[in-house]
Amino acid sequence: MKRFTTLSLMLLFIITLFSSCTQRLLDFTMISSKNIDLTHGADFQRGPKRVDGADKIHYIICFPTGVVNIKEALDRAIESTPGCVALLDGVIYCKYWYIPLIYGQYKAIVEGTPLIDPQIKQTSSVQDNYRILSFDKKGKLTESRSVDAETFAGLTHKMIPMKVGDHVKN
Repeated sequence: MKRFTTLSLMLLFIITLFSSCTQRLLDFTMISSKNIDLTHGADFQRGPKRVDGADKIHYIICFPTGVVNIKEALDRAIESTPGCVALLDGVIYCKYWYIPLIYGQYKAIVEGTPLIDPQIKQTSSVQDNYRILSFDKKGKLTESRSVDAETFAGLTHKMIPMKVGDHVKN
């Protein structure tokens, strides 16, 4: 009987030690951290699936490495969908777990359905991940344009690899 009690107490201690908590902070109908032009609000569209963004800090021993920023989590959620200007019908909640005197995390999560402005989506359809830059012999920029991944891959055989700070040699 004593062995069973000791084993039960140890199991309860381990479960408590490795548990985590989730706290629902806010339900919202619409939220944004961006400037929204509502003059063409009737053209806005709902995104097909929910998105989320998070910001987290770590606890080392018992010291936090920063402060959780809900605006940062909101920005990450909005920026995860091209053309998104706000989130609809969502929730903000925090998750927390901690192993005493060792390590822990605290995370703010913003989740919702993206509200997409089609005008912004059209202008951002060509992603700025790939850019073609052309220079003359003196090093002056003569052309700068955004291209998609396929066009960029097709032009790589014509490119001269350079590092930031390199200069064009005459």
